[in-house]
Amino acid sequence: MKRSKEEAYETIVKLLEVARQHFAEHGYADSSMEEMVAEARLTRGALYHHFGSKKGLFHAVLESVQAEIGERVEAEASQSNDPWEQLLLGCRAFVAAAVEQRNRRILLIDGPSVLGWEAWRRMDQENSMRHLREQLLLMQQQGYLKPVPLDAMTHFLSGALNESALWIAQSPDDDQSLEETMSVISHFLKGFNND
Repeated sequence: MKRSKEEAYETIVKLLEVARQHFAEHGYADSSMEEMVAEARLTRGALYHHFGSKKGLFHAVLESVQAEIGERVEAEASQSNDPWEQLLLGCRAFVAAAVEQRNRRILLIDGPSVLGWEAWRRMDQENSMRHLREQLLLMQQQGYLKPVPLDAMTHFLSGALNESALWIAQSPDDDQSLEETMSVISHFLKGFNND
């Protein structure tokens, strides 16, 4: 029994790795299930057994991308002890991760169109947006952030970060656009400093 659980886990991991690469390179519409299972050295039945469909596989890939970005946001923010710097580092980490070649098409283009905005937003709320809200709440409780409605602030800032990621993804110079975005976000957030 233990071995079959390990085998199932290995199969899932392999399918997710191969599918992520295909979805990132070719997009959802042009990714072939036959090519993915062949590259993973598995059967189409294994894909259906674990994910139900190509869309189910894509959903799992997007969830893993969202979770990975959320973890990266948290890790980058924890590099500092200063709450404002933590917030800015987390914002930068989100945008930088979102526009990476291995994430951008899955997260920014196909995610909302294949699964719909509601599913995409729910995943965003469970990952990056959750970390953002936690940071804003902590800052407000510690007196760093003016007393603004937290849900409104979280959604507003998350929307700005998502829109910035879409803009940067289409920019000819990702690095410069990221720096410009972070400059604007930094200036914007200074208005909420409770000093």
